[in-house]
Amino acid sequence: MTIRLPRADGSLNAYEPRTEPLRFTTSAAFTSRTVFSAAHVVANPYADISPDSPAAVDWDATLAFRHHLWSHGLGVAEAMDTAQRGMGLDWAGAAELIQRSAAEAKAVGGMIACGVGTDQLTGPASLASVRSAYEEQLARVESTGAQAILMASRALAAAAASAEDYLDVYGHLLRQASEPVILHWLGPMFDPALEGYWGSPDLDAATETFLEVIAAHPDKVDGIKVSLLDARREVELRQRLPRGVRCYTGDDFHYPELIAGDDQGFSHALLGVFDPLGPLAAEAVRVLDTGDTAGFRALLDPTVPLARHLFQPPTRFYKTGVVLLAWLAGHQDHFTMVGGLQSARSLPHLARAYELADGLGLFPDPKLAEERMRNLLSLYGVAK
Repeated sequence: MTIRLPRADGSLNAYEPRTEPLRFTTSAAFTSRTVFSAAHVVANPYADISPDSPAAVDWDATLAFRHHLWSHGLGVAEAMDTAQRGMGLDWAGAAELIQRSAAEAKAVGGMIACGVGTDQLTGPASLASVRSAYEEQLARVESTGAQAILMASRALAAAAASAEDYLDVYGHLLRQASEPVILHWLGPMFDPALEGYWGSPDLDAATETFLEVIAAHPDKVDGIKVSLLDARREVELRQRLPRGVRCYTGDDFHYPELIAGDDQGFSHALLGVFDPLGPLAAEAVRVLDTGDTAGFRALLDPTVPLARHLFQPPTRFYKTGVVLLAWLAGHQDHFTMVGGLQSARSLPHLARAYELADGLGLFPDPKLAEERMRNLLSLYGVAK
């Protein structure tokens, strides 16, 4: 039975959903790569809140999704931009998310790393207040036993006058860190407020400052997460890292080739797209663990069109497609997002995301996914 899906030109295209999903097994940790999925949060649709209210989170469903990722051997990158950090989830909500998720990770032996930022600041901030905000969040994350991810800061981008300011702030934080951290370079395609991060809009100059921070504190940097959607730049950057410092790709456009690597090295992974791809991505990495690079690419390369669709400009709204797919896959009972961001993508965009994901066999129950997609279409006036 076909389903009519709207296209960008306003037409309706008949699509025949698949009837059987791909089958995946859960298993132990990976051996060749360290892999994190940046996980989304599930909103509480029954909370009586206004647009100005703090986010209302469905904690049971949110934590259950993390257990789903851990069950497939993936690590959880918590309270990152995939969790709508700075796009509906404030620091108070993120702090509770970190506390709860870290406790669950400890209970099941799951790998977890949590975002450290400065989003408790409001309005213009001085460099001193940026440092203090980072310190507060770093202490909170480390108190849970989770690894810290030093996220890019909108406040720092606004307050910094030069590359020296970045060297000073990050140097101070790395000296404060009790364990090695992951440094996150998030490009402006994910957050326009981060334009010119590391002290220059020139990416070559910014790269030199970034590398200078790492070179000064290699013992405090476990790795870097690079989210610039530029595979060539990531490869060149990872080749210049000090020995022992990992590169975690955050490139949701080129991840198969970057994780597979080349004769000079490879990238580990910390990816938002591994939220909807979790079981399939885990299966691919286990194939790679056996040394079968071709088999890894055969599994993961076909997922790239879906990833590029979800992360198409304006890229920062990729979370809408991620949550849609979680709902269609049965990981949550509704398509509601923190801050009402379920409305951030068009119906044709959502329909194409469904079609691509269904074609990959990502839905554990294709019939449920089809029924839910039909319900969503009917809300927009598409006749069943």
